[in-house]
Amino acid sequence: MNAHAVTTHEWADVLATLPLFEGIRKRELRRIADHAEVSEFAPGDMVVAAGERSNSFFVILGGEARAAWKPAGKPLGMGDYFGEIGLLDGGRRSGTVVATSDLHVMHMSRRAFDVTLDRNPSIARRFLIELGSRVRELERQALRRTN
Repeated sequence: MNAHAVTTHEWADVLATLPLFEGIRKRELRRIADHAEVSEFAPGDMVVAAGERSNSFFVILGGEARAAWKPAGKPLGMGDYFGEIGLLDGGRRSGTVVATSDLHVMHMSRRAFDVTLDRNPSIARRFLIELGSRVRELERQALRRTN
């Protein structure tokens, strides 16, 4: 799929299949797609690097990537997202993401991300649940290392 030839309506259809955007009306999904940009990466391309300013949130629309902070062998694929923590707290990126196949991502600026969360509280709740899950997993890992 050539990301540059895909319409906002078609990207909205893709977003509708992702758990993060479940239950969001098509009109709002088109708005989200309209405020986002789509980029393509080849295998081995760095999508984001640890320490960079966090100025975009990413959703994988197709392909796979590897995140440096994820357990070895656990790829990121369609529907996975990253960059939300930096947008929430204004900090720098905590990890590096590298494409492991042809990769299509949608990315949103901090402003567009904030508008999306304001308009769609259910997305904000999903982020909170995901962040809570990540904190619990980090706590479990730390506990295993100390025992």
